[in-house]
Amino acid sequence: MKGREITRAVKLFDEKGKLNQVSVGWARHPMVYCNLKGSFLRKKKWNYWCMTNREALFSVTVSHLDYAAVIFAYIYDFTTRKFVEKSILIPLGKGLSIPDNVQDSIYFKGKGVHVSIKDEEHVTKLNVSWLNFFEDKPLEAQFNIVRKTDHESLNVVIPWSNSRFQFTSKQVALPTEGKVSWSQGDYTFQMSDSFATLDFGRGKWPYRSKWNWGAASGFADGYRIGLNFGGQWTDNTGQTENGIIIDQKLHKIHEDLDWVYDHHDYMKPWVIHSPNNKRVKLMFKPIFERVSKTNLGIIKSNVHQMIGYYSGTVETDDGQTIQIQRLLGWAEDHQARW
Repeated sequence: MKGREITRAVKLFDEKGKLNQVSVGWARHPMVYCNLKGSFLRKKKWNYWCMTNREALFSVTVSHLDYAAVIFAYIYDFTTRKFVEKSILIPLGKGLSIPDNVQDSIYFKGKGVHVSIKDEEHVTKLNVSWLNFFEDKPLEAQFNIVRKTDHESLNVVIPWSNSRFQFTSKQVALPTEGKVSWSQGDYTFQMSDSFATLDFGRGKWPYRSKWNWGAASGFADGYRIGLNFGGQWTDNTGQTENGIIIDQKLHKIHEDLDWVYDHHDYMKPWVIHSPNNKRVKLMFKPIFERVSKTNLGIIKSNVHQMIGYYSGTVETDDGQTIQIQRLLGWAEDHQARW
């Protein structure tokens, strides 16, 4: 099933506060207006940003789960294999501004943390300042991320029911430049070989959830390429969040993918493939396992996010095969009660 391509702006809700059926489908640009309201404790908002180059991976997430906000950042050095992650919990999200739509600006300052994500025409300016990030020393990060209108992205509304649904915008292989400084080193990101990924989510979720997510950005076969794959959470909805970006153009993959990996040893190679055709035939080899666990009674989550490299082939809409060798990215297994 291909699903409906959305080609004009639509609202996520209808006038009764239920899922607007016209919004269900996928789009090449974020055309869904996320007018979230009601359903206290079920609304979830997040903006996950990740920047990569050959030296390092830096990520910051701003999220609001209705009952609390969580902000976390982490950095991984590919040479030293040093990894540090820090997070803060903000009851009821006090002091956090996180609007509903993809290019709205985000702001938070408190608890020794300052995050500003501001859109200015076709550039997103991302700034993070985190006191006492590691060894009682701060982390500072500044990025300019290019988001031109002709750079397509993967935008999907997932309908579990009329009252539970999610809009996601996955934007991969975005050009970026910037700098990260912390006690373990300074890293310069240049447009020529640095990439930014956005995972934007707004919706009303069921209490129990699980998903896979994989993404990667880089160069392959002479193309600038981005991958985005998902699993489990979209099962039986008629929609997928699977697609590839080649030189800024989206090639949507409508079928579910098979995710094959060892739940007892996530460091073993993963296989992600399309079972019925040659659209996706990839092996993912992890080099680092990021584990994040939360247990606050009724609130629990367990994340295994693997950083590593994709190799294999993907196929475009017109049947062209793209060879991929060691494309940097990640793949994750996530279970949550929230």
